[in-house]
Amino acid sequence: MVEELLNRFAQFSIYKSSFNNVMGTILEVKNLAMDFGGLRALDNLDLDVKNGEIVALIGPNGSGKTTFFNCVTGIYTPTEGDIRDSQHGKNRRLSSINGLRPNLVTKKGLARTFQNIRLFSNMSVLENVMIGRHCRTRSGIAGAVFRNRATKEEEQKIVDDSYEVLKKIGLADYVNELAVNLPYGAQRRLEIARAMATEPFMLLLDEPAAGMNIRETKELDELILRIRENEGISILMIEHDMKLVMSLSDRIYVMDYGRKIADGTPEQIKNDPVVIKAYLGKEPDA
Repeated sequence: MVEELLNRFAQFSIYKSSFNNVMGTILEVKNLAMDFGGLRALDNLDLDVKNGEIVALIGPNGSGKTTFFNCVTGIYTPTEGDIRDSQHGKNRRLSSINGLRPNLVTKKGLARTFQNIRLFSNMSVLENVMIGRHCRTRSGIAGAVFRNRATKEEEQKIVDDSYEVLKKIGLADYVNELAVNLPYGAQRRLEIARAMATEPFMLLLDEPAAGMNIRETKELDELILRIRENEGISILMIEHDMKLVMSLSDRIYVMDYGRKIADGTPEQIKNDPVVIKAYLGKEPDA
């Protein structure tokens, strides 16, 4: 009797472990390929992100990193392979998002920023964040025309929620300032605030530290950690600042010519001879 109970417990433990592993994965990419005419920009790429992770995607310019982001966020439909997510980080099963329009990908909980800042320059900081709330609104054309009570309450909630995001990002003092007048580092953070306003379970950050000075990069480092720790949002980022990548990342994927050439912890990547030859450009013992 005791032996039978132990066997059942062992089977349950195996099942529980397997279940937790499935639940832990919130983005899974398998055999992803993207062709532009005769050029293969992505070639048989595999990648996954677990709940609560900060994962970096690095590689030389032209290695396919932004093309990968464009496939995940619906800007491109991949030629081959599968991209699956966990429906706002809550579903037990991963579901395919191949071919979904960008607005539907955002609504599912994947939000991104861009390598080149894409703010609405002549709108206020608050208005830029309010735009990010659009995918979570319910009022339709009728509400906009007749201005019923529910519509007015929702509009006020959009304002309140957007201001709360600005406080979390450290931009509340700029709330009524035009986006174009913000310092460069603050503009970068405003893009992150707008993405966070969509209520994502994962942020995809495309070179968030590009063009930043040392102080701004340090503030970004602290901000990304706060977003993960305080908001429970996972991060997948493309970045060339190796100091930032090595200090923040739980895991790193390395690409070259559209292929994944390595993945592992920062320590493993730093000492991988293939990565050093293709990207880091120094000897392991240097």
